[in-house]
Amino acid sequence: MNDVMLNNFACQTEREAISEHRRELPKVIDQIMVSMEDEECFAHINDEPIHFSTSIKEMIDKFREIIFPGYFSREKVDSANILYNMGQAVSQLYDILSEQIIHVLRHDCLRYALQCAECELRGNNVALEMIRAIPELRQSLAQDVKGAFEGDPAAKSHDEVIYSYPGLYAITVYRIANLLHKMDIPQLPRIMSEHAHGLTGIDIHPGATIGNRFVIDHGTGIVIGETSVIGNNVRIYQNVTIGALSLPPDAGEKFRGAKRHPTIEDDVIIYSGATILGGETIIGTRSVVGGNVWLTSSVPADTKVFMESPRLIFKNQEYENPSYQNKEYENREYKNREKEIHHERPV
Repeated sequence: MNDVMLNNFACQTEREAISEHRRELPKVIDQIMVSMEDEECFAHINDEPIHFSTSIKEMIDKFREIIFPGYFSREKVDSANILYNMGQAVSQLYDILSEQIIHVLRHDCLRYALQCAECELRGNNVALEMIRAIPELRQSLAQDVKGAFEGDPAAKSHDEVIYSYPGLYAITVYRIANLLHKMDIPQLPRIMSEHAHGLTGIDIHPGATIGNRFVIDHGTGIVIGETSVIGNNVRIYQNVTIGALSLPPDAGEKFRGAKRHPTIEDDVIIYSGATILGGETIIGTRSVVGGNVWLTSSVPADTKVFMESPRLIFKNQEYENPSYQNKEYENREYKNREKEIHHERPV
């Protein structure tokens, strides 16, 4: 049997194996259909479809294009075409936004047998209210940009903050989603927040209350819970949790809507790795929470809270064996460094 015949035989055998696999699919489909009869599992049948994957991104992008004119437009924007571009962008946003709001309203109306709330009319009303809120959103986000720029020596310009800072992206999405949340629009605000979470690693619940000049530096790993209240001019670094205390497994209904997350007052700085928990926890004005601090109780105004400084131990061949034959470590510099093997780290 020559090489060509061997190759043909191998291909035929492979095709037969693949066909055998496909013949198994109807059996698996039947098993899946049977599993759908189990009420303990979840299915979304005969309900209003919600197509979010591309439309959410498109909607957020359109908001950013309008809130920051010229920054995220596909075409060059100048004084001659700004009115045309703005009109087109606003019209497109209105259509996208109203469609998504109608979908989520109709979804809940059908799925949970709610009294009809005139989904289409309400969707268009809310979309118009969101468009009307854009000037206020622009003012608020401008303050966030200025806060980030003024507090970060690494920022070379306001443009750099707007174009590249993940913290600002997450805050932008939060401020939009928060307005929808206040208007009692289901599903959509949370899905928007999770879209930003997936891109930035910053998880801000749309129900949180956050003041002006809010700054998230670096950002990855930040969690801000639903009932958190954050004042003006607050700065948060990466890996900070503003969360709830642990609740029993059956606490969902009992605590849903209750104040479970901390209050952070004006001009507070929270450094990386800090965890602040509990609905009764208040961090007072102008306080500083140091890195890796764990707090479940309130802090008065003008207070600095730091972890007790750990003792650091440096080990390498030279330190462990002072007779190591390297003349550099026999001089005064080595002796000084040796004294610092154990020292307290400043926060």
